[in-house]
Amino acid sequence: MNMHVYAIPLRSRFRGLDVREGVLIEGDGGWAEFSPFREYDDAEAAVWWRAAREAADTGWPEPVRDRVPVNATVPAVPPEQVVETLSRFPGCTTAKVKVAADGQSAGQDLARLEAVRDALGPAGKIRIDANAAWDADTAARLLPRYDHAAHGLEYVEQPCPTVEELADLRRRVSVPIAADESIRRADDPLRVARMEAADVAVLKVQPMGGVRACMRIAEQIGLPVVVSSALETSVGIAAGVALAAALPELPYACGLATASLLERDVTDPLIASGGFLPVRRPEPTPEGLEATAADKSVQDWWNLRISRIV
Repeated sequence: MNMHVYAIPLRSRFRGLDVREGVLIEGDGGWAEFSPFREYDDAEAAVWWRAAREAADTGWPEPVRDRVPVNATVPAVPPEQVVETLSRFPGCTTAKVKVAADGQSAGQDLARLEAVRDALGPAGKIRIDANAAWDADTAARLLPRYDHAAHGLEYVEQPCPTVEELADLRRRVSVPIAADESIRRADDPLRVARMEAADVAVLKVQPMGGVRACMRIAEQIGLPVVVSSALETSVGIAAGVALAAALPELPYACGLATASLLERDVTDPLIASGGFLPVRRPEPTPEGLEATAADKSVQDWWNLRISRIV
């Protein structure tokens, strides 16, 4: 099995990271990505490995569409950087905005949302992602202010950490609730639906064990689905595109246009054009592999991680 350990700087700090690391593997089905975040334990990383092996060994279901709509992603940047950030997502009329970042105030979030609305215009859609930073009371207090600053939020993604808090919050605010971690990191991903804790399900291929595993959850959960990336290279993003392309219905723009958050890629990157990503499977180039190769200490760390879970 051909393997490549990569380390790629990010254009802006995102999810507390300045550099994204992971492993690309090549099998009979093509190239795949394995890139669980370092803080995830071996049991959780093993789920990501199943997704990589599906891509490398089997491939993915046949698509029902040849392109997928995508949103722009705005990290926790100052308002004056919003226009430049959005310029990396040509044609995208939906923006996902990070809020509640460590060390930032609600006032900074509100200023960022106002700048995004000014840049998108009145017809654009804005969704926010709080990465489970709030309790239900804090979310209930802040969300009306965020909704007002954005002149209407499409939804808020994972405002609170627990399903119980999401269910409580959903009954207290008018902003729709999307569940991410409460699905992809849960022993029972269907619990959010049974407890009526979310209006939207966010699915990510690697954390959920592969495209086919996500399709089974999408069928069972009975909620509209948004497909998002896990901050991968274009090799990993292609798996998310394959899921979005194979779903019977795709009512929302997907969070898959994240290759532009990386300083470089291992291949010709999957970049939005006209607000869409094409359904294709990019392969790493020799130049891309050379430019993204991690140093020996990082390679050793990832090789050891893989040896523990296979």
